[in-house]
Amino acid sequence: MSLKQLPKLNAERIPEVCAFEPDPDTLDKWDSGVRAVQSGANTISVLDVIGDDLSGGVTSRRIAAALRSIRETEVFVDINSPGGDFFEGVAIYNMLREHKAKVTVRILGIAASAASVIAMAGDEIQIGKAGFLMVHNAWVMAVGNRHDLIEAAATMEPFDDAMATLYADRAGIEKAKASEWMDRETWFNGEQAVSVGLADAYLSEDSIEIDAKIDDPIRAVRQVDTILAKSGVSRSERRRLIAELKGGTQDAAATATHDAGEVTAGLNRLIETLKL
Repeated sequence: MSLKQLPKLNAERIPEVCAFEPDPDTLDKWDSGVRAVQSGANTISVLDVIGDDLSGGVTSRRIAAALRSIRETEVFVDINSPGGDFFEGVAIYNMLREHKAKVTVRILGIAASAASVIAMAGDEIQIGKAGFLMVHNAWVMAVGNRHDLIEAAATMEPFDDAMATLYADRAGIEKAKASEWMDRETWFNGEQAVSVGLADAYLSEDSIEIDAKIDDPIRAVRQVDTILAKSGVSRSERRRLIAELKGGTQDAAATATHDAGEVTAGLNRLIETLKL
């Protein structure tokens, strides 16, 4: 099967009782400092949570703009992401799949959940031997009565089926096997990903670096968001609480009344409190 013939994914928004989120445990494993040593003008970076997020996130709108700029030339897609919004991941996958020229995906660190869907759009998928690709069933946080939850579960089934088909076509295996991977939330290291057919080749070690200069406030915000998510706090409520801690701002930057050190200290105090 030609990789350009991989199936297009269709996904309609599910009821408001659900919002797709990155798996908190996956966020804990993600090192956001993993970067490519060099990136050309025809490189698209997917180095954040998929979808609108506290620090900006990777959205289909941004990817569409990048592809318009690159035009019909070969494109490289660098991925280090814990996943996120499934619908945004599907939209990005479809954009890359429809790109007229070759798409080379480079998994620098983690390509998990929705980010693994994006990775499947590559005509060629390269992965670092120390990198990981993770597949699982769609992960959501749902709020509502039992009828809402039953409806949400039923709505998720075709999305899981679509992902299983995608992974199976890519790896050349039966869909039942891909579904089994997803049911177990399977992590493939670089060698395993190549072995099973979810990646084609290895990235050289000298093409990847770890940027230790990620802003402390952003790290602290992510930690708080993860802990709150594990505690069952809704996305909108988490955004409200974190915005208040940052003086009402929508990002982790210093404000007129809170410099970066104060923001970090306040968020870290909250982290310790929530861990008790």
